[in-house]
Amino acid sequence: MAGNTFGSAFTVTTFGESHGNALGCVIDGCPAGIKITAEDIQTDLDKRKPGNVINGKLNPSTTSRSEDDKVEILSGIFNGTTEGTPIALLIHNTSQHSSDYSNIEKTYRPGHADFTYDQKYGFRDFRGGGRSSGRETVSRVAAGAIAKKILSKMNIKITAYTLRAAGIQCKKIDFSEIDQNFLRAPDNDAAKLMQNKIEEVRKSGDSTGGIIECVIKNVPSGIGEPVFDKLDAQLAKAMLSVGAIKGIEFGNGFNSVDSLGSQNNDEMDLKDGKPHFKTNNAGGILGGISNGNDIVFRLAVKPVPSIFKSQQTIKSLENGKFEETELLIQGRHDVCLCPRIVPVVEAMSALTILDLLLIGNKNA
Repeated sequence: MAGNTFGSAFTVTTFGESHGNALGCVIDGCPAGIKITAEDIQTDLDKRKPGNVINGKLNPSTTSRSEDDKVEILSGIFNGTTEGTPIALLIHNTSQHSSDYSNIEKTYRPGHADFTYDQKYGFRDFRGGGRSSGRETVSRVAAGAIAKKILSKMNIKITAYTLRAAGIQCKKIDFSEIDQNFLRAPDNDAAKLMQNKIEEVRKSGDSTGGIIECVIKNVPSGIGEPVFDKLDAQLAKAMLSVGAIKGIEFGNGFNSVDSLGSQNNDEMDLKDGKPHFKTNNAGGILGGISNGNDIVFRLAVKPVPSIFKSQQTIKSLENGKFEETELLIQGRHDVCLCPRIVPVVEAMSALTILDLLLIGNKNA
């Protein structure tokens, strides 16, 4: 299986399966002299981990699977400082219930990668989906925490949040409220409505999706490598590599199709003698290169495919043939993935921006 490495100058290779002994990553190309501790990494992992609790209450949108997701630094960091050598991070699985998946060894779950993995490799790890599981993203978040630490020294700030979930849209954007609710939404009032709707969906045995928005501030102009390594193209690749994300738009995005060029163009003037864009319909990227504005994009997150409703599907037989069957999925599953994907989006954004910054310095 190829395709487990992301980046060119700052590379991250992830490994491990949902129900294996552990997951982790190897980071190469990290500059020496960066102050980083296990606690720095753990802060981001805690935002992504399953079984999250706020004020003594379990997040209704997430799985009840409880993992500490404690990171272990195996190499590359000495006395809290990066050495410039490969960094290896390890996160052990401690709460996997593989028996929950015994009924899908030969049966394909609708909405999952079961059928396509079987078609490509001739077999699959049916325990929670193996490498196709969202649990793989724990390694990305660990690596992204290091990238975010480096970017913070350049005053580059990445903030992702749930903009919409269960059909309910935020009416305001207040970054201070993101950590105050289960949905990681910038609107506590909307988050309560989302939570109530998600609890209804959970009781019905179904699931729901949503939209995540990400804002990246203080990226200098000139970042991105035309023609095929455009900044927006690389961010799109990074985001669409997350299994539940099915769409992306930058700036005005799909709304721009109904506007005129005179409305959608970001006119320029001078502010304190410096180039200034009067609007940001482009989402901070022109021609695949950052223009100095905030980089803004939104992501479509599909409903969780594991639902507690009987579904029609097929199963494979010993003779290479198939038969129709009904499947009721067992186990512990999320109802809405948005809050747990938020830290993944921030991590993949950081990895992308840092990689292109380092590439740009090499090309200078």
